[in-house]
Amino acid sequence: MIEYDIQNIDNQVNEILNGTKDISRFNQSEHAGVCSAGPLLIGALLVCDIVRGGFKASQNAGDSQAASANWEIDEKQEQAIQDWAEQKGVWIPKAEEWLNEQYGPELAHGAEAKVYCKKGDTHVVKLRTSIYSTLGRALEAIALHNYLFPETIMRIIGFTRDADGLFRVILTQPYIKCMRLATKEEIDEMI
Repeated sequence: MIEYDIQNIDNQVNEILNGTKDISRFNQSEHAGVCSAGPLLIGALLVCDIVRGGFKASQNAGDSQAASANWEIDEKQEQAIQDWAEQKGVWIPKAEEWLNEQYGPELAHGAEAKVYCKKGDTHVVKLRTSIYSTLGRALEAIALHNYLFPETIMRIIGFTRDADGLFRVILTQPYIKCMRLATKEEIDEMI
């Protein structure tokens, strides 16, 4: 287990939320998407940056290996986020059991998420897995989603591994009752 300077990460999170510091890879509009996801997304992005920085430092120090493969970065980011989340008290072991107790049985699932919702609740809770090359990229996708679709903002509330051992981000999102599904043409036009 890697020990993280929780206070330093928390200070950076507060600086970002207060607008006195930015995450440079996001433009101002995208930065709003980062902040709207809450302090756990910001902290997780910072931890991923620490991990990625460690890979770059080892390569710059003359490590004879070629650039690290995404799966190596992903494994390290997952473990680092788990270590950090355990230290923060936001790692939820057996989250599926906890969600079943709190929200009832799984409502739906797809390639990216398992969805839970209490009857009458205004938000759903999702166990979201990564379909991206690294966990860091998956977290960036949450920020960009929030920037592009502010009416369905995702807020991270914790982290876990599911029954299959897959790393999952636990998040909330407004419950949207749709009248119909979007067509492929509508999706292509939006993208």
